[in-house]
Amino acid sequence: MKYVLLICDDEKVSPTMEEIAADPAYQAYGAEMNRRGASLGGARLRPVADATTVRVRDGETLVSDGPFAETKDFIGGIDIIECADLDEALAIAARHPYASRGCVEVRPVWE
Repeated sequence: MKYVLLICDDEKVSPTMEEIAADPAYQAYGAEMNRRGASLGGARLRPVADATTVRVRDGETLVSDGPFAETKDFIGGIDIIECADLDEALAIAARHPYASRGCVEVRPVWE
């Protein structure tokens, strides 16, 4: 089964790309994903200040700066994984370094 891990955190205290690359926890997580062969892709997202939200209401396109939700925690990235079942996806999510600082939402993918 395929799952998307939505990596959420308060971006005001989020580490830089250089800090992530040097962090042993991220290195261990990456090595574990490689060992399992579970990673199908992923990406870190730019800050919400760079986001644009598009809505269409009654045939009118509305474009606004920023994210849709008003919240402290924002989706800062995604990982797409393939594993046997939800239990394995949850175990992988629990190993993600952001699970100890923000949260990791696990969602199955429609196939």
